[in-house]
Amino acid sequence: MRRSVAPMGLFSRRSKGRSRSTTAMDPAPRSGASRKETVEHLRGFVTSRVGVEAYIEPPTANDPVTVVLIATTGEWTRRKVPDEKTGFAVAQELGIPAYDVLRTGYPARMRKWNSRQRQR
Repeated sequence: MRRSVAPMGLFSRRSKGRSRSTTAMDPAPRSGASRKETVEHLRGFVTSRVGVEAYIEPPTANDPVTVVLIATTGEWTRRKVPDEKTGFAVAQELGIPAYDVLRTGYPARMRKWNSRQRQR
């Protein structure tokens, strides 16, 4: 016996008539203003912390390419970028080293920082 499956709007009620607040994981910046805001945030992170490095994360089923900046303390910030090439270009513009996270993995200091934050 063959069954037909009708599409369900399981999450459609959540988005109707409601606006979402802007978060770090909103869509990748496409306009000049959005890119400027993203670069300003990342620049602020770089200038206020020591030894910051960029890690470029590949796209997943749920999220586009992201760039994660990690300081020597392990503190980090993440922002979406349009593609991997842009992620590396932003890191170069900020004057920091950039790595492909699939090749290098995340540094231990990031995991330690996350563990300390959970214990608080």
